[in-house]
Amino acid sequence: MTKLLGPDEPGPFQILNPLAASAWVITCDHASNRVPRALGTLGLPESERARHIGWDIGAAAVTGGLVARLDAWAILQNYSRLVIDCNRPPGVPSSIPLRSENTVIPGNVGITPEAALARRVALFDPYHAAITTELNVRQIAARPARLVAMHSFTPVYEGVARPMHAAVLYHRDTRLAQALLRRLAAEPGLVIGDNDPYRVTDESDYGIPVHGEQRGLPHVEIEIRQDLIANGAGQAEWIDRFARLLPAAARDAGV
Repeated sequence: MTKLLGPDEPGPFQILNPLAASAWVITCDHASNRVPRALGTLGLPESERARHIGWDIGAAAVTGGLVARLDAWAILQNYSRLVIDCNRPPGVPSSIPLRSENTVIPGNVGITPEAALARRVALFDPYHAAITTELNVRQIAARPARLVAMHSFTPVYEGVARPMHAAVLYHRDTRLAQALLRRLAAEPGLVIGDNDPYRVTDESDYGIPVHGEQRGLPHVEIEIRQDLIANGAGQAEWIDRFARLLPAAARDAGV
């Protein structure tokens, strides 16, 4: 199998605050819009790769701010979800998308099983192995872990405006999510989506079902509207908000 990444390219992920003392573990599956050199541009202009189809705009900055405020451990995926989506089960159509919203991804059309496997081995597997290792270390040491999956969403999707400022997503285990929803609902002037515009499922998500639900860890997936965290001022506002509300929600939920 041909190696996807060159020796001078960044690795598949970046860990922030590896010696974190708190229980907070934050994942940012769509932190970057970088494409491995071997794949060129995936047939897309830079303007397309810079849009929401290539990454979760602002999510990495919010993650980094929460790391500092919560003394959290965090991991950032270093490559675009257009190469392989680290929050999709491998093999599902959206794992290596042929189309994102209304944009065809030429570099993914006609991809061979061998090429798809090379992307998984280079990017997906090491990223999730690092999360598994951190959670295993905590489990062995009897250290608590609370999992937060950080994402952002586009304010308009296929011509339909999304009025919510942020959203809280969950599936089977609602403990932390419902507590956070109540805290966010008490914030003045916010419209908060409850499993909207997305919801967590075993088919559409990987991080929460595998690292949260299968381990029985308290967890929540957070989505923030991208135009609200596209610059430093907006990022600081939402970092401050979640630095206040996440610990309060954990106390409310008793986790």
